Amino acid sequence: MTAKKRSETEQGTARRLIEEFGTTFCDEAGITLRDTPAPLWQLLVLSLLLSARIRSEIAVATAGELFDAGWRTPEHLRESTWQERVDALGRGGYRRYDESTATRLDDAAALLLDRWTGDLRRLREEAEGDPGRIADGLQEFDGIGPAGANIFLREVQAVWPSLRPLADDLVLQGAEAAGLPTDPEALAELVSGDDFAGLAAALVRIARDPGLLDEE
Repeated sequence: MTAKKRSETEQGTARRLIEEFGTTFCDEAGITLRDTPAPLWQLLVLSLLLSARIRSEIAVATAGELFDAGWRTPEHLRESTWQERVDALGRGGYRRYDESTATRLDDAAALLLDRWTGDLRRLREEAEGDPGRIADGLQEFDGIGPAGANIFLREVQAVWPSLRPLADDLVLQGAEAAGLPTDPEALAELVSGDDFAGLAAALVRIARDPGLLDEE
């Protein structure tokens, strides 16, 4: 197979994967991601919820409950009571971690407001746009570890183009399983820049469940 033909085949594979499996966690949670403070906070909350050992469907549903309660900004989250947050977490099915997470959410809002004036773009600026340093800053929020930081970065590259192409180990594992390049730059050449976050989301799903490829 010629290099041109191989590239066309890989581009077709990438497009199919995005169409079938490329829904991001933000999309699932109803977050219209923009490079503005409120949606970035919502992505932070979602990343925190997804960091626990709990099904992603429950974390996404729980994020929706928190946002429906009106806590779409750190300021509004801080206006809630601990019990109100516990109740909302419970409605989303987040019961094993509801009490500790109710506290962590308030701590996250307080840290974001106190250190970065409620704006995660300031964290990005403080880190000079370096993904590793941004990840370190994200892990200062109690409850967000390396996996949660990776989730945030994979999704936020849709609106922080300077991070692209950002592909962590799970993305590259999925790329290998799908027969796509395992070099981030080569992977990014298969799609337009705006679509790379969707491709990353698809490849993470493939990495976690390679059997999805058999269903295509």
